[in-house]
Amino acid sequence: MTTLSPTLELACDLIRRPSVTPLDEGCQALMMQRLQAAGFALEPMRIGEVDNFWARHGAEGPVLCFAGHTDVVPTGPLQSWQHQPFDALIDADGMLCGRGAADMKGSLASMIIAVERFVADYPQHKGAIAFLITSDEEGPAQHGTRAVVERLRARNERLDWCIVGEPSSSNLLGDVVKNGRRGSLGATLTVRGKQGHVAYPQLAKNPIHLAAPALAELAAEHWDAGNDFFPPTSFQISNLNAGTGATNVIPGDLTAIFNFRFSTESTVEDLQRRVSEILDRHGLDWHIDWALSGLPFLTEPGELLNAVASSIRQVTGRETTPSTSGGTSDGRFIATLGTQVVEVGPVNATIHQIDERILASDLDLLTEVYYQTLVHLLAC
Repeated sequence: MTTLSPTLELACDLIRRPSVTPLDEGCQALMMQRLQAAGFALEPMRIGEVDNFWARHGAEGPVLCFAGHTDVVPTGPLQSWQHQPFDALIDADGMLCGRGAADMKGSLASMIIAVERFVADYPQHKGAIAFLITSDEEGPAQHGTRAVVERLRARNERLDWCIVGEPSSSNLLGDVVKNGRRGSLGATLTVRGKQGHVAYPQLAKNPIHLAAPALAELAAEHWDAGNDFFPPTSFQISNLNAGTGATNVIPGDLTAIFNFRFSTESTVEDLQRRVSEILDRHGLDWHIDWALSGLPFLTEPGELLNAVASSIRQVTGRETTPSTSGGTSDGRFIATLGTQVVEVGPVNATIHQIDERILASDLDLLTEVYYQTLVHLLAC
């Protein structure tokens, strides 16, 4: 351990704690201990069964918040891992191996070390630095960042800029940052028919046959063309279910689960209306339960994105590419405060996989990127 950088020491300490969502396993206590030593005011927020905390250092003025999560996804079969998922070791190829190395305990370590150094170098820095950390990002995401944001909103807490430590890079550290995300709108559709014997179809109504043309039209529909920042809205069916298990029974109903990943060119209300129109046009007896996971958000070029891009260029020599691709993140909740949100983190090639790993040296570069971003935005 004496040969490791401070960032890698802390990353290994965090990875060794088996914080499978929604467990935290002491990760936040370790982070809070270090932040308190650096002069931060701490506010633990346990909501339901979820551990969160809010921390702040500095005076009035612009607030730069670092956000992330200590929970990780389940490991899958342990026998499939080359190294045990919570051993946190660096292999012969210089890769930091372990569950959470990329998503996102490596980023958390980089944030802490960068902020410790910045506060020591600039004790009278402008504005304030904050941390918003949860253990409920990989799970339902109801009692984590979403709930903390509502508390911050209720007391008019200011958040000007936010860096989320999600693994944003594609091939090399800093080659991509996320400056927005598409919205996610899910649905469970039930199409009702009439159960009967397959030999007497005239006495039944097969919901599979009835729904198929409508589902085909939904899949072929052009929802929008996207824009300069977002690809076109997509529609995907992820599950179809019907039948009793018997081969000679026409089912009484069909259930289809589908999802929209939508751009700022579409609204929730418009998507729901157009789906209803298509289902009605096919004369179906239907019902939908909608589930909105998050609205799309976008941080256009400005102070935060410019500071991050300049820092990446300064540290790595690379030009970064802003992107809104990928799934959702907790940035969708923070953006509702009117905050500029950018996701900056390690290469995402192995996230949620067996043998999750990242180049260990990238975490020291990421620490420097975070530090230089602090300098750009808050140095006196």
